[in-house]
Amino acid sequence: MDSSQLILYTITRILHVATAIVLVGGTFFVRFILMPAATQSLSDADHTRLRGGIMAAWKRIVHTGIALLLASGAINYYRVIAERSHKGDGLYHGLLGTKILLALAIFFIASALVGRSAKFQPMRQNARKWLAVNVLLALLIVAISGFLKVRGTPPITLEAKPMVMQSPAAY
Repeated sequence: MDSSQLILYTITRILHVATAIVLVGGTFFVRFILMPAATQSLSDADHTRLRGGIMAAWKRIVHTGIALLLASGAINYYRVIAERSHKGDGLYHGLLGTKILLALAIFFIASALVGRSAKFQPMRQNARKWLAVNVLLALLIVAISGFLKVRGTPPITLEAKPMVMQSPAAY
């Protein structure tokens, strides 16, 4: 790997992790800190006004974050494929695929919660539940990512070739 690739992959890795920290941390904060405090101490009108102001700003962060995660994740995935470091590693690819599917579910839920579509209004009305689901899914992704990072790359094993029996006269 040349120095320009090293710089690119380092930047995309940092960007990927930092964006995930912001989105998961923000979701955790909204669900477990802000919502309970606002529900207990604000009138319905004040709570609605606060929710509108927060969602306007949070929507931009969510959409930008999803775009950054998709772009940086694609670059990071390309690096793994290009290096062929996990060729034939079924566990790695299975867990990475699971991680990607969980991330897409998180993106869907987050987009539905900050969106305006009437179709997803029932989700927004039950935001407490869906934010908790997103935090749980994010924790699963962190667990999978942590395992894959600690596990590393398994050693490449040579495929066994069948032995051909030779007659004793050949020796």
